[in-house]
Amino acid sequence: MDAIVMAGGLGKRLGMGEKPCIKVMGKPLICYVLDTLEESKKIERIFVAVSPATPKTGTVVLNNYRGRIKVIRTAGGNYVGDMVCAVESAGIIEPVLIIMSDLPLISPALVDSIISEYEKCGRPAMSVHVPISICRSLGIRPDTVFNRNGNLIVPTGINILDGKNIQQEQEDFNLILEIPELALNINMVDDIKRCEDLLK
Repeated sequence: MDAIVMAGGLGKRLGMGEKPCIKVMGKPLICYVLDTLEESKKIERIFVAVSPATPKTGTVVLNNYRGRIKVIRTAGGNYVGDMVCAVESAGIIEPVLIIMSDLPLISPALVDSIISEYEKCGRPAMSVHVPISICRSLGIRPDTVFNRNGNLIVPTGINILDGKNIQQEQEDFNLILEIPELALNINMVDDIKRCEDLLK
């Protein structure tokens, strides 16, 4: 399966420049995700979608991965539009993993297990969530919460979609995992400290 890392957001809430380039324990944030994807047994090609708001991110990827990971430049300003553009530009017509660039705690084994769950779910699309209780246990106040059959769940920024029908709405399976590493992304300065504490 191919993977696209979405790295074109403005990161306004953090206020530290391009979010994917922020150093966490001396390493650019996006490199945690890219290193994990490179070590995954189920990921083949890796692409990074950047925008006019993240020019340095593209340079970081090109300098650190020497052609192993391709950079796709999108228009920016619209997450879904940029994601569709990235999938089409990469020529992906199979299922594709879409992941945010600010999830430094995920592991290769976790990525592989999510793909395995997708292969069993029988739906064209799958979104990964955590229960809100996981966020509360970490002291995180999520921006987006969904109610699924009376359970409050939070999207993690990991999805799998059918590339050949990327322009269409796809029937979605909600995978709910009680895994703290999926809940912690970087939106605020405090999140960096939480991540560093957990990485240590």
